[in-house]
Amino acid sequence: MQLDNATLTMIRVFEKTEATGHVVYTRMARHEKHDSHAQVLQQIADDELDHYHIWKRYTGTDIAPNKLTTSWYTLLFFVFGYTFVLRLMEKGENRAVKDYNALPSTIPEISTIIKQEQKHEEMLISILDEERLQYVGAIVLGLNDALVELTGSIAGFTFALTNTRLVALAGIITGVSATLSMAASNFLAEKANANSHAFKASMYTGAAYLITVVILIIPYLIFPEDRYVEALVTMLAFVIIVIMFFNYYVSVAQNHPFWGRFGRMAAISLGVALISFLIGQLAKAMLGVDV
Repeated sequence: MQLDNATLTMIRVFEKTEATGHVVYTRMARHEKHDSHAQVLQQIADDELDHYHIWKRYTGTDIAPNKLTTSWYTLLFFVFGYTFVLRLMEKGENRAVKDYNALPSTIPEISTIIKQEQKHEEMLISILDEERLQYVGAIVLGLNDALVELTGSIAGFTFALTNTRLVALAGIITGVSATLSMAASNFLAEKANANSHAFKASMYTGAAYLITVVILIIPYLIFPEDRYVEALVTMLAFVIIVIMFFNYYVSVAQNHPFWGRFGRMAAISLGVALISFLIGQLAKAMLGVDV
């Protein structure tokens, strides 16, 4: 069949995409602990390879997978878990169906490929079940509280103490105490709601809180004692990055809009930090303390 250059260009993109998908799904299947889920992922990987060979017959050339994409998805798999990556892949399968519909209907295999891609989307949805997503609420609780409370506290400490090591010490004491308090409070709240997994939920809350504490304290351990302004600016940048990554995770994994949640969390955290900074300055002036 004679195809025009525009169609051949599209097919080369599809061939590379299918080769990339085959590698990603194969890697995920290899590391998936649930046998039934691994079988589903391997089945999709095999279908992607079949699609690759179909497109290869039209282009007449071997096209290598996108190494950057396969490495990125592999990293996301180990950092965020397979459900997060599956959500991304599901969106990719949905886009693939739309892209394939743009191909000429004269290509005999196109209808079969579209049906298989639609089936892939359904197969991915059927295995979207990960413990980390079941406890997203607990993680949100720990992360939100840590970002709001610690950002405000550390901002207040920064100009009240004007010493990065003192700020780090105060932040560590405050952060660890708040972590234990938050985990215990969440455990009691979940128990009151008759949650049989109250302890595990509290552990997720505590872990999210503690990890956030560590991230926010790091700048004050890196910069010299008198570089507290730079440490504060770096900490606020870390806050934005943490909020961005977390909301990106939730928006993909749970199909929530990104920008609204990100803007809300960022505004609250930075707003509390500003208020705490002003309170710290006021208290310092009123008490006549000069550290």
